[in-house]
Amino acid sequence: MKEASYLDLFHQTDWNEISSLIHETKPCDVERALDSRGAGGLKDFAALMSPLAGKDYLETMARLSHRLTTQRFGRVVRLFAPMYLSNECNNVCDYCGFSLGNAIPRKTLSIGETLREAGILKKYGFDHLLLVTGESGRNVGVEYLAENLSVLRPHFSNLSLEVQPLHQKEYEALIAKGLHGVLVYQETYEQESYARHHLKGRKRNFDWRLNTPDRLGQAGIKKIGLGCLFGLTQDWRTDAYFAAQHLGYLERTYWKTTYSMSFPRLRPCVGEKPPVVSLDDRDMVQLLCAFRIFSHELELSLSTRESPDFRENLLPLGVTAMSAGSKTNPGGYANREQALEQFEVSDQRSPDEICRMLEEKGYDPIFKDWDLCYDNPECLKGTFPQEVAGKSGKRDLVEAS
Repeated sequence: MKEASYLDLFHQTDWNEISSLIHETKPCDVERALDSRGAGGLKDFAALMSPLAGKDYLETMARLSHRLTTQRFGRVVRLFAPMYLSNECNNVCDYCGFSLGNAIPRKTLSIGETLREAGILKKYGFDHLLLVTGESGRNVGVEYLAENLSVLRPHFSNLSLEVQPLHQKEYEALIAKGLHGVLVYQETYEQESYARHHLKGRKRNFDWRLNTPDRLGQAGIKKIGLGCLFGLTQDWRTDAYFAAQHLGYLERTYWKTTYSMSFPRLRPCVGEKPPVVSLDDRDMVQLLCAFRIFSHELELSLSTRESPDFRENLLPLGVTAMSAGSKTNPGGYANREQALEQFEVSDQRSPDEICRMLEEKGYDPIFKDWDLCYDNPECLKGTFPQEVAGKSGKRDLVEAS
């Protein structure tokens, strides 16, 4: 029976049964998944996420993941920058520095401050921005997001959001303003863990958040980013399975949309609680390789949460996108604001240093994989509207003094 949304499929799947499937994997199951290059879908993914695969087959998985990534993406890594517009948030989440319960300075950028931050990032060469806020509909609602998209669109080819979940019509309105993609992490698919960590605010509504990618797909978004926050749930292998199930459903249902997967591990922050489980580096390698073998077209992203050495070591295994020079507090690039960062950044290298590292390792760093013209049919006729050419005369970027 066809699902009306991922919620239907999710509620038809038993967490404990999947956990047993993963932990009862036999060597023949892992070998079958590797031989078929993941063609067995979720059954193969469960085998590749097993403790057995992580212990005895990790090198084989890594070689296959490298081969599949090179065949599909070559030696190219896309670089992007997160730009934090606000740390205002109405949620109480026990793992986040922006949580409402933390007595910290709050800051929401004005449009002028947004342009100053953007001017610095443009000078570094970035053409893809990820705009990030806390979840506060009153302070950073749809009108605020639309205005920021409008003033940045003439200057950047690709604009994405990581903000509170919205309604389908609201996403459609933001797409008209230049929105290209949305990242919306479920954090954990284990409902009891989700309830323990999300104590107050709209984010407590598990089903509302889980159904967000469906609303995005129905709105016609070009790209959706998924992920778990590893460290919230003891059985992280089963969490990863549900993320893969979600991805597979979306790829079948909204096949015109592209997808990315991120692998954030809990990082230190104000008001933090220790992780329920700590993933070691071998666990992260297994995660990344399993997702590459499961979905050959998937963009795999690794953020500055991870150390420089670890990010470099994972490059050959499937990483196709990286943030660089990240600041996780509003106004952080201009160094004029001391508002609290969301989490500690581990890889402190500048964008230039990241580019040099990639080139020395034989990779081609790129700053965009999309162009404004792709969004405007007039460009296909050989005419270039002023807003596409970046000559609208509206709100120029501001260089930091």
